[in-house]
Amino acid sequence: MEKRFCCPECFDDRGLREDIFPTLNPTKGKCDFCGTVGVSLIEPSRLSPWFELLVNVYEPQNDGKLLVEWMRDDWELFTHHAMDLAHSKELLGEILDNGDVVRQRFVPSPSYVSEGLAKWETLRDEMMYKNRWFLDVTIDEARLRQLLDLLLAPQLPEQWFRARIQTDDELFTIDKMGSPPKRRASHGRANPAGIPYLYLGSLPDTAASEVRPHTGEVACVAEFYVPDIRAVDLRHPRKLVSPFILSDASEIGQLRADLPFLERLGEELTRPVLPQGAAIDYIPSQYLCEFIKKSGFDGVIYRSSVSEGFNLALFDPDKATGGNVSLYNVVKVSVDVRRA
Repeated sequence: MEKRFCCPECFDDRGLREDIFPTLNPTKGKCDFCGTVGVSLIEPSRLSPWFELLVNVYEPQNDGKLLVEWMRDDWELFTHHAMDLAHSKELLGEILDNGDVVRQRFVPSPSYVSEGLAKWETLRDEMMYKNRWFLDVTIDEARLRQLLDLLLAPQLPEQWFRARIQTDDELFTIDKMGSPPKRRASHGRANPAGIPYLYLGSLPDTAASEVRPHTGEVACVAEFYVPDIRAVDLRHPRKLVSPFILSDASEIGQLRADLPFLERLGEELTRPVLPQGAAIDYIPSQYLCEFIKKSGFDGVIYRSSVSEGFNLALFDPDKATGGNVSLYNVVKVSVDVRRA
């Protein structure tokens, strides 16, 4: 049988692409499974040590799901558009050298559980409605730091944007486009009142959308330049973390159990908050960002709830350098409503 080769794009996994494939002396060419050209290629069987560890997180059960389905749901593997169920099973079978196991049904092992999500829900309720500074509920801070390290943002853009709505005919100068003075810094999604962070958008549209403009208004949009920073990326934890950078099945199983907790933290920074409730509703995300800052990170990346781009909350505004300021007309504001 003629040898076939797979590539990182078949799996679309950060750990495989950045850490594992480069160590296996790959060749270059067209992938036999997903069809991507000009990519690193290896024989599937060479990935067996890492996939065997991953398979050990699951147990056979007749009413379960296929291994490929679990790997898609839990780790977002095999997400390339060419990797349908049949092609994914075929590739996994070659990796494991077992065409039967990919047709069997599995469930996650019950050995791995996480209290992170339940503890967070209890903690946020206490912070918002019971105690603010001296909390009775605690979370496993050491474990949370380990998880945050797995969410280190990949290479970020150097150019970012910040917007303000123009209040008269005069263009805001760059010195008026940064974070507010400490005494005027109100509570925000990431910062408590009096502790200014610099909120930046990845695109001009993102920055303008975040200030909630009305049609016909004019937005002043400033460019900011941020050098390499260490930021936690909470946009899509399930996609960002990789089971293949871990060396033990128990670590992988525990990470799988903790993923819903990480997704919940990302939701804290993204979910819409009404202005009248912001002082209370922002408390959990402020606590989270304070923890991230104390853990040695420079900022946090999170999805925008009002645009296609994403946002950066930069803890030290002095790490950003201002650039040009441009005017943008707000041509249209879209509203999407659903029956409650």
